Amino acid sequence: MQLAVVLFAVLLAGFSVDADIYFKEQFLDGDAWSSRWLESKHKSDYGQWKLTSGKFYGDAEKDKGLQTSQDARFYALSSRFEPFSNEGKTLVIQFTVKHEQKIDCGGGYVKVFPADLDQAAMHGDSQYYIMFGPDICGYSTKKVHVIFNYKGKNHLIKKEIKCKDDEMTNLYTLILRPDQTYEVKINNEKIESGTLEEDWDFLPQKQIKDPEAKKPEDWDDRAKIDDPEDTKPEDYDKPENIPDPDAKKPEDWDVEMDGEWEPPMIPNPEYKGEWKPKQIDNPDYKGTWVHPEIDNPEYTADDSIYKFDNIGVLGLDLWQVKSGTIFDNFLITDDEKAAEEFGTETWGATKEPEKKMKEKQEEEERKQREEDKSKKDEDADDEEEEGDDDEDEEDEEDTTDEPSPTEEEEEDLPPKDLKDEL
Repeated sequence: MQLAVVLFAVLLAGFSVDADIYFKEQFLDGDAWSSRWLESKHKSDYGQWKLTSGKFYGDAEKDKGLQTSQDARFYALSSRFEPFSNEGKTLVIQFTVKHEQKIDCGGGYVKVFPADLDQAAMHGDSQYYIMFGPDICGYSTKKVHVIFNYKGKNHLIKKEIKCKDDEMTNLYTLILRPDQTYEVKINNEKIESGTLEEDWDFLPQKQIKDPEAKKPEDWDDRAKIDDPEDTKPEDYDKPENIPDPDAKKPEDWDVEMDGEWEPPMIPNPEYKGEWKPKQIDNPDYKGTWVHPEIDNPEYTADDSIYKFDNIGVLGLDLWQVKSGTIFDNFLITDDEKAAEEFGTETWGATKEPEKKMKEKQEEEERKQREEDKSKKDEDADDEEEEGDDDEDEEDEEDTTDEPSPTEEEEEDLPPKDLKDEL
């Protein structure tokens, strides 16, 4: 425990002096993590977690995190911290996710709960404040969830934010500011930002169409009209198809049997299509009518959408078809710079070594596959050669001298001297 405290103090030394660190978890003290995290008992068959750095990593110790270990399971795990309010402060939620199992369908997100959550009873319908992180399922769903609870209702972001779908460790950061703006970062790079009011449907629209307004009956919104002076030429109407003038009735055509003969139809080369008058500018055109808007009487401004009064639990409440995701480097703070520095010190320091280790493993696996294929081909060639040898032996047996006659057969043969004469 003393080691964990020392490491925590060392890392805090690099943070901004004014930064408040509400929650931080790196799993640097081995199995002691289980004393800080509680598994829900809401279901009896939740998936189990294990502490590991995975199959490839940048640092065997620093990259240890909690990994899902059983396929096709729900997972429900949470950790409590000192409750706080983000009123008047920036709120930053950050963590790393590694889908080293080539995830096909499952969540990689976190949930931030109010402090009064019953952790032992946490489940998918437990009310949360914020849900943030990647979610992948098949080819169609590869997005970053950003969901806020406002007045008891969960609101999904209206934008589509693409998540990382590779097997490497990726850093996810959500920044929520008191000016009601937000920012989403992946690997310390901004990928989306905006305002809460514009990108979520928290509030009714400020303006609505005036229900009393109607487009005037004489409003002409046709930009072009038919030219009243244009008339269709007298010789314009020609049939689209005509009888083939070169067709001849077959000599064996029987009217009684085949009916009255008619030549086949062919496209008319003089056909000009449907006639339409020329278009001219409409002298009465007034443009597109715009429905006037009025202030929405149901709209009330709220400058506290961003605010959550009793933040106190971080949870992993998700489903995975194929297990193997590793969660690590959790941080909840009020300082954007501190979060960025923490990301650089953790994910940033191990990403390249992790990449090199994975590439080395892939190269070794490729060589092993080639060796296995080569050995398989050699074995197949050896089996083919053995088969050829067996056929040669059979051929040799077929070409030996005929067997000697029996005593009975010799009695029927002529004497040797007679045979010579013959």
